[in-house]
Amino acid sequence: MHKGQLKSRKSDKGFGFIESSELKQDTFIHISTLKNMSRKPKVGDYIYFEVEKQANGKFRAINCRIEGVAAKATQTLRVHRNTSIPKSKVVLILLVIAIGAFGYQRLGLSTATKPTELKNNALTSDEMLKRAFSHSESNSTFSCDGRQHCSQMTSRAEAEFFIRHCPGTKMDGDNDGIPCENDSRF
Repeated sequence: MHKGQLKSRKSDKGFGFIESSELKQDTFIHISTLKNMSRKPKVGDYIYFEVEKQANGKFRAINCRIEGVAAKATQTLRVHRNTSIPKSKVVLILLVIAIGAFGYQRLGLSTATKPTELKNNALTSDEMLKRAFSHSESNSTFSCDGRQHCSQMTSRAEAEFFIRHCPGTKMDGDNDGIPCENDSRF
């Protein structure tokens, strides 16, 4: 570290020169090297500095401080976060509702009544036995949910369930009881 006196300063240009008995020539100093000081330098100030050789062969002062002048207090940047963020709460609630609705639909938990049940609220014992038997023979993971085409099915077993148990399906074009015959996925 060298010590020298600020010999000249051009405040409009932001630079000056330091004269030091330790060095052969005056050293260039830019105001930016003193940005952490509490005041700007004045001609006659003693400056502590290190020397750096530039690409053009000239020397300049770096890591500078003014003797007897305090450095600026560093300010810490505080980030204030809003603890009540209503948007994220709304998004979270909507996400939970969407997941619940999807699960409700996929598991077939809806309690929609069939039109025949609306006409005949009282079922005979024969009808109850038929429904119980057809329910036990069918795969309970599938339910009639309005899908009608092969492209909407995920497996052949699902397509076969829809053909047997759901009215209005359009998956058996030749009426031979085998659904989705031309679908290469199955």
